[in-house]
Amino acid sequence: MIHIRNLRKSYGRNAVLQGIDMDVRAGEFVVMLGLSGAGKSTLLRCMNGLNQPDSGTLRVGDIDLMRKHSRRELARHVAMVFQHHNLVPRLSVRKNVLTGRLGQTAALASVLQLFRQSDLTLAGQCLDRVGLAHKAHERTEALSGGQMQRVGIARALAQQPQVILADEPVASLDPQTARSVLQYLRDATRELGIAVVCNLHQVDYAREFGDRIVGLAQGRMVFDGTPAELDAAALDTIYHAAPQNEPEAGRGSISAPPANAWVRTAAPAGGL
Repeated sequence: MIHIRNLRKSYGRNAVLQGIDMDVRAGEFVVMLGLSGAGKSTLLRCMNGLNQPDSGTLRVGDIDLMRKHSRRELARHVAMVFQHHNLVPRLSVRKNVLTGRLGQTAALASVLQLFRQSDLTLAGQCLDRVGLAHKAHERTEALSGGQMQRVGIARALAQQPQVILADEPVASLDPQTARSVLQYLRDATRELGIAVVCNLHQVDYAREFGDRIVGLAQGRMVFDGTPAELDAAALDTIYHAAPQNEPEAGRGSISAPPANAWVRTAAPAGGL
């Protein structure tokens, strides 16, 4: 599902990604670990098309991200789960999930908030997967932080993607809620055969939920193995790697860059 070879990205003289090689299979849950500035977020932004790599090979789903592509096309294959939910609080829970179908909905229908009956059914199924079907018609702002993140997962699933990218999805949650959210994400993606790359800072969550763990340091991949292989020596390499100078001319030290018939859904109380 994800194929990366010798991927490089610089910001001016700062080389942020230095020759990354990585593959992620369908149904695999890969956790990326590393210090802030190690290149994790930049790599994720390259995978979702927000950053353009300088060189290398990058295929995500059926899309070659080294070539020109549209955001709408990418949204049919790649979904994001964000740290801060990125939901619309005054929309209903179901309406937030349905925004995951906009990439596959005609422009006029999107503006008029018209959704196919099949989209409504899918939204309900996605909410059921994360245990929130009973909250479908409530305003999203009434939910807890953990419930909002589960709505974010349901929205991502509603895109029916080949790949889900998650950037620190549980950073603001308490440990019990965080584990619940990661469990919903891992179970749903495994059952549906979706490849997942998830940035985390918590080593214990990485060991508990990751099928594979990738460690980045100074823009390079310094670890790629199973949770059982993530020992003290591997952690020391990930979190205490000494800076390395890029041998190519012009490379400097690394730093981080400073979802039939049409049905109109009813708005929740207070408007859309």
